[in-house]
Amino acid sequence: MTEFTGLDHLIDIALREDVGDGDHSTLACIPDTALGNAKMVAKQDGILCGIDVAATVFKKVDPKLEVDTIKHDGDSIARGDVLLTVSGSSASILTAERTALNFIQRMSGIATQTNTMVRLLDGLHTRLLDTRKTTPGMRLLEKYAVHCGGGTNHRIGLYDMIMLKDNHIDFSGGITQAIDRTHEYLSHTGRNLKIEIEVRNLDELQQVLQHGGVDRIMLDNFDIPTLAQAVALIGRRYETEASGGITRDTLRQYAETGVDFISVGALTHHIQSLDISLLTI
Repeated sequence: MTEFTGLDHLIDIALREDVGDGDHSTLACIPDTALGNAKMVAKQDGILCGIDVAATVFKKVDPKLEVDTIKHDGDSIARGDVLLTVSGSSASILTAERTALNFIQRMSGIATQTNTMVRLLDGLHTRLLDTRKTTPGMRLLEKYAVHCGGGTNHRIGLYDMIMLKDNHIDFSGGITQAIDRTHEYLSHTGRNLKIEIEVRNLDELQQVLQHGGVDRIMLDNFDIPTLAQAVALIGRRYETEASGGITRDTLRQYAETGVDFISVGALTHHIQSLDISLLTI
């Protein structure tokens, strides 16, 4: 994860935001020569993610700090587990503490919530997808956390897949026009991108089935009986995706319709960070 392009820049931004012109609390009471040791400890069970990011934060603040990662991204962790240890300048450890925790707590929270929902799909072929509903600047880290939790990454951004949503269709003048113009664009630009189209009801679905020219159909805000009907109508001719208001309580019922994918924006935009602390040794 430390090889993620842009990670150093993102950490620099986070540290500038937190430290400003100096960690005056630490500067006021900790001698420059003071040395210390600390451990990062899980305070609740979950799935770990962001351990290498946290280690990078410590090394960014002070390359002389010694960081030992004990657990790894994707590991199941329990309350009381030691995740990493850090030793060296006490002042440097204190300055890096909050930024390191902010990254690892949020990423682990996403991985944990994702894993909880993925386990609800045991025995079914349906895969859980994330969305673009991510924290600005944090998208790749948050999607990586979804991956660590067992989820599947949807498109990364606007550039790696065509997604014809309701507004695209309405502004284009209809489903047929939106699909045809998309193919013309891809041919003209020499791009090879998969095409997904959103439908809001069975009438729109029939229009897509009659016209063709897509790779995946997103069935948006369908109730469970209508989704089952739609999946049967599609009959594996195209990949299918359900989206819109699907929660932990309803996830398995939606998956039991036979839909290929279920996308849940809440994986990244409505999460609770995992409780992790840094304690002196």
